[in-house]
Amino acid sequence: MTQEQVAEQARGWHRAAFDDISSRLHDPAFPCIFSRNAFRKRVVNFIFVDSADQKGIRRLAEGLKRYVDLATCWDGRLDTASPLVVAFAADAVRARTVEDYHAFGWRILTDLHDLDPAPWPDEVPADPDSPGWSMCFNGMALFCNMSSPAYRKRRSRNLGGHFVIVINPRARFDVFAGDTPSGRKVRANIRGRIDRYDGAPHSPHLSSYGSGALEWLQYSLAEDADERADRCPFALGQHDTASVSGGHNHDPARKDAS
Repeated sequence: MTQEQVAEQARGWHRAAFDDISSRLHDPAFPCIFSRNAFRKRVVNFIFVDSADQKGIRRLAEGLKRYVDLATCWDGRLDTASPLVVAFAADAVRARTVEDYHAFGWRILTDLHDLDPAPWPDEVPADPDSPGWSMCFNGMALFCNMSSPAYRKRRSRNLGGHFVIVINPRARFDVFAGDTPSGRKVRANIRGRIDRYDGAPHSPHLSSYGSGALEWLQYSLAEDADERADRCPFALGQHDTASVSGGHNHDPARKDAS
């Protein structure tokens, strides 16, 4: 759904999630100037996931494919750089802690990979422990920002009462915040804003793509600076058959059904 459609039509928990996000992004102090600009320009896209069962994840995969198809036609202007906000119903996520929400989020990304209609891009390493890794879907490298109501210290990763994954094409960060003098200035500005908004130093895992840092650590930031997962929960070809938090029974054969 487009931002205009959500603003006009959303009801129930969809409206509650949208209003929470709106209140955050209308706050001048919110750190991400790109998200605030996109919301002000009313170019944000939304997917609402009512259930994390197989049907719900299939619909999410279909929506993500449409988003990537649209993103390939981007004209390169900041004012048309449209992020995708994926919001999950509270009943779809059985989580209490930041770590619980992250486990759910990584499970969703794993399931999306299983439903990916395109092969993994040759130019993107498949190993998350490679500095060049990014989540990929439909042939496009993506950056996925997990936000949850469990965050207390990192307020900038709390977008209200629902678990949210904000997705952007990976390459757009290189356009506006890449390893250039202007890009480094933009990143420094945003991280300074995070420090002020959160009331604490930004995570040491926030870095620049291609600098040697691991990208996946930025997807699901630990609440405390000295905490981090030992390994990325996402691994190509190594998915187990455990259930998704919230009742989704993982089925490796779904790749063929997509």
